[in-house]
Amino acid sequence: MATATTRSGAHATSHLARRFAAAAESIADAFRLWRRRARERAELERWEDRDLRDAGLSRAVVHNELAKPFWRG
Repeated sequence: MATATTRSGAHATSHLARRFAAAAESIADAFRLWRRRARERAELERWEDRDLRDAGLSRAVVHNELAKPFWRG
């Protein structure tokens, strides 16, 4: 009976470890996405009007994008 309990406990611990690892990876993914958005928006802020026109963007669109918090896509 102790062996079954130990296996069950080990299985539960292993399951919990996998869930924790998956949650940690999801959090890390979110941080990487937020960092990328912040970098891209900072780069967009440096673009000249000519560059914006070439990309088909207006200053108004850029202004709206820069006003977003980093966690919003």
